Amino acid sequence: MLHQQRVETCSDAELMRIFHSSPSERERVFSEIYRRYAQRTKVYCVRVVGNDDDGSDIFQETFVRFFRAAVREPQIENIGGYVMRIARNLCLNHKRDTKSTVTIDEWERAMPDFPNYEREELLNLIAVALEYLDFEYREAFVLRYYQDCSYEQIAEVTGASISTVTNRIWRAKDKLKTVLKPYLAEFEAFTE
Repeated sequence: MLHQQRVETCSDAELMRIFHSSPSERERVFSEIYRRYAQRTKVYCVRVVGNDDDGSDIFQETFVRFFRAAVREPQIENIGGYVMRIARNLCLNHKRDTKSTVTIDEWERAMPDFPNYEREELLNLIAVALEYLDFEYREAFVLRYYQDCSYEQIAEVTGASISTVTNRIWRAKDKLKTVLKPYLAEFEAFTE
């Protein structure tokens, strides 16, 4: 049996080798994989989908599907990339199958009161504004600013070129500025 320290120091490729060569260690190896990639994956799912409950469901399904795939495919070397690809596909399927726009009434209900405006409310406002973005712009923005991924990593996860990723991030920021401009102007006037 492997020592706990050994599993924690293994590379992704080593974890997969242990996963396949020692079925009795699968639970511990999977627990280590989950420990490494769960937080990042959950943030991605919740932010891209824009709903805590749906994002959490997709996050859980991501790891169920990863486990099933790991049993079948011994050559997964980049576990983080593989998990993110599963999460991305599930998020795309969810967005395709559900309503993709926010009504004015939903926007108004989600708006904070400006006299009590604080940093947390600004972050909530940005999260609501993300709903106005098309999936590919929202995804690029979330990967860049919530996941701190490089442009190269985003290109790998999305299958897009680096120039396309750069364009999507720029467009996402531009659209967010447009959506948030009236509210930020009111906030600036309030804080002066």
